[in-house]
Amino acid sequence: MNKVDAFLIKAKKWREEFEALRAIVLDCDLTEDFKWMHPCYTYQGANIVVIHGFKEYCALLFFKGALLEDTHNLLIQQTENVQSARQIRFSGLEQIKQLAPTLQMYIYQAIEVEKAGLKVAFKKTTEYQMPEEFQQKLEAMPALKDAFDALTPGRQRGYLYYFSQAKQSKTRAARVEKWIPQILAGKGLED
Repeated sequence: MNKVDAFLIKAKKWREEFEALRAIVLDCDLTEDFKWMHPCYTYQGANIVVIHGFKEYCALLFFKGALLEDTHNLLIQQTENVQSARQIRFSGLEQIKQLAPTLQMYIYQAIEVEKAGLKVAFKKTTEYQMPEEFQQKLEAMPALKDAFDALTPGRQRGYLYYFSQAKQSKTRAARVEKWIPQILAGKGLED
């Protein structure tokens, strides 16, 4: 038994929907894998789509969904900060069955995006807000500034976003303090 089969057997909610989505995706000649604790489907090693479930819905998540032509107005940007991925959400099995040909059209379009080598233009690190509390620490601690500058742009953006999401200055300052050792160690939020 592979990991996707085990995932489906353990699924308490959305099992039938997951199985239907799996059949649709596999019919598009993608390679099945298991990443981030979910069924993931790839084309020549590149992630195309993942199947996942939530409390209110299950979904197909297209990794480069922002580049797809949404001819049926189905793609959803999960939050305003998600730059690339887009979801198609489902509330039941009948909805998936009715949309099957359309879903395959979206999947084939996603494969073509990958074949063409298209990339999503992500926001640059300089476009993220630098919280004043973090800026003050960078100025006061040259080693912290050097360590932050040495991080990958994605890790830098992660910190800037996380720090700036706190509404109160004292919360932003506490977040900065908590993560200084991690930054000095050259690690991102998820490392």
